[in-house]
Amino acid sequence: MPDLILLRHGRSRWNDLNLFTGWQDVDLSPEGEVEAATAGRLLAAEADLDLRVLHTSVLTRAIRTAEIALHEANRSWLGVRRSWRLNERHYGDLTGKDKKETAEEFGLDQVKLWRRSYDVAPPRLPLGDPRASDGDPRYRDVSKDLIPRSECLKDVVARVTPYFRDVVAEDLKSEGVRGGAVIIVAHGNSLRALRMVLENISEEEITEIEIPTGIPYRLRLDAQLTVLAANYLGDPEAATRAAEAVARQAG
Repeated sequence: MPDLILLRHGRSRWNDLNLFTGWQDVDLSPEGEVEAATAGRLLAAEADLDLRVLHTSVLTRAIRTAEIALHEANRSWLGVRRSWRLNERHYGDLTGKDKKETAEEFGLDQVKLWRRSYDVAPPRLPLGDPRASDGDPRYRDVSKDLIPRSECLKDVVARVTPYFRDVVAEDLKSEGVRGGAVIIVAHGNSLRALRMVLENISEEEITEIEIPTGIPYRLRLDAQLTVLAANYLGDPEAATRAAEAVARQAG
């Protein structure tokens, strides 16, 4: 039966600065590069894991995490599919702002609502704002109507679900992956969206789930892509500590 690996990118330079990142294209920090390499070693240590296909977002921090991790796992040769639908959620007008300062300005409860609620999006990015992605060549084939100016998790679920159904699921069911695994390297909220769909997590429960950076999450699936078991690779306590660190970022 196929396996699915979900991996959040390693820490980025804006993670280190505690800034809202979203669709802003930011590279990995040195710590993030180490996290990506460690993720690759965790993948390589799974003797029964046979990676066959890679999916990533179109953002540099996910792409470089995949490159580093798969190099460590001796899987640099994997076929790759990339999609904007796996991007992080768009943080709208919060993009580039300090998380703790934003909490001080608007209140911790409001920031938590923007960060972790299911259906409340941050303020929209103003038209013509230089942070907008409209002119970015990686989105030149994407309809302008689909490029967001702010998103809540519900919006991310809406764009991730068809990509999983039409692309990832077809890979998982294909002859080329049978008995092997597909790996998705993406972002905290796009992976939360995938887990919500795959593991039947409720809107209330998903608000409390944090995705740690750089730790692979393995889902064992049956032929109908129903989740039979799921766990983080490596030390479970390390994954818990890393998730708690993500939760503390807004202060």
